[in-house]
Amino acid sequence: MKFSKTHEWLSLNSDLATVGITQHAQEEISDVVFVELPKVGKTVSQGEEIAVVESVKAAFSIYAPVSGTVVEANETLAKDPGLINRSPTEAGWIARLKPKNPADAAALMDQGQYDAWVKGGGH
Repeated sequence: MKFSKTHEWLSLNSDLATVGITQHAQEEISDVVFVELPKVGKTVSQGEEIAVVESVKAAFSIYAPVSGTVVEANETLAKDPGLINRSPTEAGWIARLKPKNPADAAALMDQGQYDAWVKGGGH
C-alpha cells in the first residue's frame, strides 16, 4: 500500500488501483453518514477530487492518489457508508482506477513514511 498526504491509500494490483481513506483519516472524520461515489468512466488527474465523504462533522473531499479512469465504485457504501469507519483499508474502499501512469505511485509514501508523517503532525 502507498499513502498520500491527503490521507488516501492506494493498492496496486497489476493494472488496477484500489483507493480508500486511511485509518487515521476515518478517525479524524468520525462517523461517516454519506459517500458521494465517483462515476465509472470518469477520468481523474492525480490530486483531483474523486469522491466526497460526509460525516456528522462535515464533508471531506477524497483525492485521486494517481491519474486514471474510474472502473468501479464501491456501491456498498451507498447503503452502508459506515463501512468506511469499520473497515477503511479493506471493505470500505471507495473506487478502483485503471492508472494512466502507474509510476505516479512512486511519489506516494509507504506505511512507515506515512506513519512518521502523521505522528509529526501531518494533516
